[in-house]
Amino acid sequence: MENSGKKNQFKQLWGAPDLSWHNMRDYLIILLGSIVQALAMRLFLVPALLVSGGISGLAQVINYFTGWSIGAMVLVGNIPLFVLGWRYLGGRRFATRTVWAIFTFSLLTDLLVWFIPSSGLTDDLVLSSLYGGLVFGVGLGLVYRGKGTSGGSDILGMILYRQRGISMTQAYLASDALTVLAGGLAWNWELALYGIVVIYVSGIAAELVSEGMGTLRTAMIVTTMPDEISARVMDVLERGVTILPGTGAYTHQARPVLYCVITRAEVNQLKELVREVDAKAFMVIGTAHEALGEGFKPLKTEEQVNQQ
Repeated sequence: MENSGKKNQFKQLWGAPDLSWHNMRDYLIILLGSIVQALAMRLFLVPALLVSGGISGLAQVINYFTGWSIGAMVLVGNIPLFVLGWRYLGGRRFATRTVWAIFTFSLLTDLLVWFIPSSGLTDDLVLSSLYGGLVFGVGLGLVYRGKGTSGGSDILGMILYRQRGISMTQAYLASDALTVLAGGLAWNWELALYGIVVIYVSGIAAELVSEGMGTLRTAMIVTTMPDEISARVMDVLERGVTILPGTGAYTHQARPVLYCVITRAEVNQLKELVREVDAKAFMVIGTAHEALGEGFKPLKTEEQVNQQ
């Protein structure tokens, strides 16, 4: 009876294991991301003494003076942050995927020591910072794409955002600044400056991989000829258009607003179409990271969402 009670408590805490293909695919993507991150550490960052930010960067500094295992320090250093994440973020998905990402990255970072020369691929600091940041960012982006986190500053950033309203960007900048400061004090400030390059490049690469390179454009058009412009957009560009009611603040006259989503290649075509119909129209072009629905990526069904 006691054992069955413990089993029930475990199920309530962690839930039944989800063995669906969508869930397993995410874990495989996180594993791939951990492999790529570990390769970046051993091929470029660790040999060149370039900090990668967060817990892994601090582990590099400590490893330089003590020889302690980087992977083990990353694992141990994430334990208190994981406990905080469990307390303030909660959820079985957060716990399992974060543990999986941290464990695989830590393990692979130490295992690759046996297969990769300690000198890495190059002794050029510029190449190491650029390629190290790029490869590390690709790995980080894959972890995000698998709906996981890499622990460390990711957990801290989410907690500060939810509890204190501090933006995640500011949280990342603060944690990375501390890591760069530690690297500068431990080695020299030239290496610390290269470390900033690593962090910047990895951030761009992670964003491109996690969100995709197909950045879209949104257009809002204020015009007195909404029907004519809508017809041209739907006929020529074959894009849907939504007409929103609007009122001019100065004239208090009705000014319909057209809203549509297009690709970057279609921006100039849209400008020309609007100019031909209503040269006095007012247009704003914005950026969208993703569009779901007709004409773009299909929305997931309720069944697919529940499986994740």
